[in-house]
Amino acid sequence: MLRSYLLLIFCVTVWGSNFVFGNMLVKEFSPLFIAMARLLFISLFLLVYTWIRHRFIPINKQEWKLLILLGIIGVFINQWSFYQGLQTADPTTSALILALTPITTALLAAIFLKEALTVSMLVGSLLAISGVFLVVFNGTRLEFHMGHLWIFITMITFAISIVLVRLLARRLPPIITTLYSTLVGFGTMVPVVLAGGTGWNISHEAWAWILLVITAILMHGIVTLVWNSQLQKVGAAKAAMFSNLEPFVAMIVGYVVLGQLVTSQMMFGSLIIVGGVTLASLTLSKRKSQRVLSQ
Repeated sequence: MLRSYLLLIFCVTVWGSNFVFGNMLVKEFSPLFIAMARLLFISLFLLVYTWIRHRFIPINKQEWKLLILLGIIGVFINQWSFYQGLQTADPTTSALILALTPITTALLAAIFLKEALTVSMLVGSLLAISGVFLVVFNGTRLEFHMGHLWIFITMITFAISIVLVRLLARRLPPIITTLYSTLVGFGTMVPVVLAGGTGWNISHEAWAWILLVITAILMHGIVTLVWNSQLQKVGAAKAAMFSNLEPFVAMIVGYVVLGQLVTSQMMFGSLIIVGGVTLASLTLSKRKSQRVLSQ
């Protein structure tokens, strides 16, 4: 079990670092180009992995409808909005906004999957939301800009994708769901990128391209597979507790790599958010969750 816990900590550390590395990449590439390039590398990795380790299975019409919806919302829009947001939103605030994903997922599941909401879920939700406002509130005024809005879109689309994955999990293996939804997301993004012309910002620095390729395959390919495999061993509830550490990882890596200032207000808001999400997550011990793509 210790090995599983260490692997989960590794996954959370990598994902938490993604906010910082993403912030570095948007200074070298256009957000839409980053999203498309990452999806290309992820798709190639998943195709090879599925070809070697799994069998391709036939998909029926109803499953394709869900996969297309998942690919457009949970992959295309999710990835685009994430890098668009990181142009102006700092990594720590972005991680804290995305920490609301479990709560948003639970609310959507209550509406569309008829899953029950409890008092602790509602109280935890209010706590977490108040924590986000505390972090976004800068000084004596609310400093809310387009970067925050884009990250909120990322969070909402991620929550929607989790609900869709729950529906598909009854029909398809997780790797097949991840592969096909990623291919749909990439296929949707290509014409959008081409329609935007050639006015992209594309780095000529070797380190930027290496970082782009490595983070794509590691964070969205290898680490996702490791997370899903360990999730089956420790359970969704315990794994969720580890995922709550992502904002703190983003905060620490942001300070070390980017020299980003960490204020007492930010720390206090982080504790409130994580506390709220933890309280809300206590009711989810019997629910399964899979990651398709994490930022």
